[in-house]
Amino acid sequence: MNKPNVVTGSARLDHQSLEDRFALRVAAALSTHADGLPGDVTERLRFAREQALVRARQTAARTAPTPTRVGGGVLAWGGEPGWGWRLATLAPLIALVAGLVLIQIQHDDDQISAAAEVDAALLADDLPPAAYTDAGFAEFLRLPGSTGND
Repeated sequence: MNKPNVVTGSARLDHQSLEDRFALRVAAALSTHADGLPGDVTERLRFAREQALVRARQTAARTAPTPTRVGGGVLAWGGEPGWGWRLATLAPLIALVAGLVLIQIQHDDDQISAAAEVDAALLADDLPPAAYTDAGFAEFLRLPGSTGND
């Protein structure tokens, strides 16, 4: 029976890591003995290294996803954004406006309750409200020894 040569995902990773380790060992050996090599060999190694880098960059450029241009903007996923994305981009603005409106409502409520407290204190006092606007009453309050509660 012939078994097909199927490489699973984990086996591919193991194979890749073995290749990486082998490449690191070869590079380390070449680096340690590079000083003793003749000039023509070091020049060929330098040229081979440059070619390998060029090939690696070309391979990476071919496998990298290319963004598509839609409507003047670059989208990494391609296609035009749907209503969900448009609404999601407006959500922070909506939250900001709602927060500002709630802050304004709270501020207005605080001012109204402060004015209501002053009005309640004036109306609950023994003096009539017109007494507070009388110039003589203001002078009476400024005199030393007057408590205003007599």
